[in-house]
Amino acid sequence: MAISQSSRKAKIAIIGAGVIGLRHAQSVVACEQANLLCLVDPVFVARQEAEAFNVPLFESVAAMLQECKPDGAVVSTPNSTHVAVAKELLSAGVHVLVEKPISVDSSSGQGLVNHAEACGRRLLVGHHRRFNAYVTATKRALDRGHTGMPVAVSGLWMLRKPAGYFEPPTDWRASAAGGGVILINMIHEVDTLQYLLGPIIRVHAEQTLSQRGHEAEEGAAIVLRFASGVVGTFVMCDSTASKHNFESSTGENPIIPRAGADCYRIFGTEGSLSVGDMTLSRHTSSAQKSWTSPLSDAVLPVEDIVPFDDQMLHFVDVIRGGARPRCSGADGLRALSVCEAIKRSMAEAMPVDIVA
Repeated sequence: MAISQSSRKAKIAIIGAGVIGLRHAQSVVACEQANLLCLVDPVFVARQEAEAFNVPLFESVAAMLQECKPDGAVVSTPNSTHVAVAKELLSAGVHVLVEKPISVDSSSGQGLVNHAEACGRRLLVGHHRRFNAYVTATKRALDRGHTGMPVAVSGLWMLRKPAGYFEPPTDWRASAAGGGVILINMIHEVDTLQYLLGPIIRVHAEQTLSQRGHEAEEGAAIVLRFASGVVGTFVMCDSTASKHNFESSTGENPIIPRAGADCYRIFGTEGSLSVGDMTLSRHTSSAQKSWTSPLSDAVLPVEDIVPFDDQMLHFVDVIRGGARPRCSGADGLRALSVCEAIKRSMAEAMPVDIVA
């Protein structure tokens, strides 16, 4: 008897056996609906990682396809290679989850989206925060009107990356070609903010002082305008001592100590929400709402879920045709366009409009 597509476990390949690739591999192993087929990485040290997962290692996508074909693949290679690797897989009939950013420039990113459509394959972008329980709890609160109409947002992503973060084989992180805190980290923030508050249509950014002397930027202060009329500020830097960042606030990354500080504050006509400690502040009396009236605090509940695991389960569902991508190629392109505008604003010291 033939095994149905819905009951057979999806075969997943991991392309790029770095930190994020191996994290995705763990999620495949944890997923009851998927099997880890193989790792693909030209670096010899990846062999021990493949042995640890008890799967074969291939040096290239082409070498893998000569031996086996996955149902889906996670592309977690250096940023500048995302498009070429993803296109090779899509051309072979493989569904793709490409790590963020979708590309290092909008033109090639659009080419990837077009290629996926032409191949009839599904393309997802790995903005895993859309699966984070703190983000989903925040979106639920906004959708239910707990803050009233959103008016403004303030965000922080401030911490210090170690020197080893920029050393080979990941020294590309210090280069202007796909590295820098905007494409590596701010793109997460942009996608999260657009997921919560809608499209960003204008930015104005000022670059922070360089502490390392790398080619790539270390941070920026950014003014944001959303299509809805919401305005905001965001300050980020990866060379500061701080506990105000998404990872420290939510405990998402186990290597970064959890500190309990907030990372976003969303201000609305009926209340404000501090994301991280998940405190919702509203007037205690519905009759009198002014600066003389007290505010009451309530802590919103947050589910205990693992974002990467939930994302992998979603990827399998998309492969099977049971769901639409929660973060599509178009979503990934919108985040990339905003980041390109931020980098351009820093270079030109001028506000930049984002064309839809």
